[in-house]
Amino acid sequence: MFETFTLNLRGKLHVYDRPQVMGIVNVTPDSFWSGSRSQTFADIASRVEQMLSAGVDFIDIGGCSTRPGSAMADESTEMERVRLGLSAIRSVSTDVPVSVDTFRSGVARLAVAEWGADIVNDISGGDMDADMFRTVAALGVPYVLMHMRGTPETMQQFTDYVDPVADVIRELSVKLRELRLAGVSDVIVDPGFGFSKTVEQNYRLLSGLTEIARALGAPVLAGVSRKSMITKALGVDVSEAMAGTIALGSFLLDRGTSFLRVHDVKEARATVDLFTLIDRN
Repeated sequence: MFETFTLNLRGKLHVYDRPQVMGIVNVTPDSFWSGSRSQTFADIASRVEQMLSAGVDFIDIGGCSTRPGSAMADESTEMERVRLGLSAIRSVSTDVPVSVDTFRSGVARLAVAEWGADIVNDISGGDMDADMFRTVAALGVPYVLMHMRGTPETMQQFTDYVDPVADVIRELSVKLRELRLAGVSDVIVDPGFGFSKTVEQNYRLLSGLTEIARALGAPVLAGVSRKSMITKALGVDVSEAMAGTIALGSFLLDRGTSFLRVHDVKEARATVDLFTLIDRN
């Protein structure tokens, strides 16, 4: 059953009584799914228009690929990409909430303070920038706390869990306390599917997602869209992973997920709408 949650966005309290669809916009040349890449103002604006028409609730924009083994863009390049992306998004809609997918506090600061972002989505959970928690607290915005060990280049070396569910809960709990002490009020947790986890460990996390949500007491964001946990399990290419994404999305919703972070908004919107009909009857 879905549990209502609230977020303070730009000083206004919003109440969410159904799961939210977060659409991915990657202003990068090398994100793992080519369909999510948009590198010009016109392409980004067009993608956002399509997402809004399909019923997106939130948009997540990133300027630095963090796929496994990726070589990360430098900070100035990421800033240029994020600024361009946010400018294009805001040319289409001033209302849609936008999260900036970055592990750099400098990018987060400018994205929120000057370019129109509402949320900071940090894959590293503060580990890759010691100023991130203080920055988010000063900005007064919600923060997506994701679980990952190491960096995108090294993360698959750190999959030595005793139990993925218990270990993720323990490691995120420590970060949650740090965030609360820093003064961050709104935290969304992300178990980090595909980040420093094997395929088998990802499915263990899926099965334990309700336990994770209850233990941490925060809304859960899940991103499994077209990931290798689907393609490897089914033996398909990323271009053939939509059916698996929809299937896992349904399971995630049944386990209490608050946000589905997806490449394919139309299909996720239908999944959420049908789930909501079931959940309310």
